[in-house]
Amino acid sequence: MPRAKGGSKSRQRRKKIMKLAKGYVGGRGRLYRSARETVERGLVFAYRDRRVKKRTFRGLWIQRISAAAKICGISYSQMIKGLKEAKVELDRKILAEIAAADMTAFGQLAQTAKSHLGA
Repeated sequence: MPRAKGGSKSRQRRKKIMKLAKGYVGGRGRLYRSARETVERGLVFAYRDRRVKKRTFRGLWIQRISAAAKICGISYSQMIKGLKEAKVELDRKILAEIAAADMTAFGQLAQTAKSHLGA
C-alpha cells in the first residue's frame, strides 16, 4: 500500500495558517510550526478579547455618566436608581453619549432622576 502524505489538503491547511501569519516578524511569518503556534495563540486572544471589550466599554460609559452626574450634583448610583424609578429606559451607552454630546439634556435627565428619588 502506498504511503499517503496528505497532498493538496495538507498544503491547503498550511497555506491557510501562513496567510493568517502574514505580517508577523521573522520565523513567525515564514516557518510553519512557529506561525501555527503564534496564529493559534492570537486567535485565542481575539476570542477572549471580544468579550473583554464589552466589559471595558461598559466601564468607560459608567465613568462618563458618573463624571457628568457629579457636575449635575447627583451620584452615579442615585442617578441610575432615580432613572429606573422614573421608568426612563436608556442604557448606559446612550446615557454616556448624551453626557458627552448634550449636557443640557443630561441635566434634565439628572433633574428627573432627582425628583423620582424621594417618591
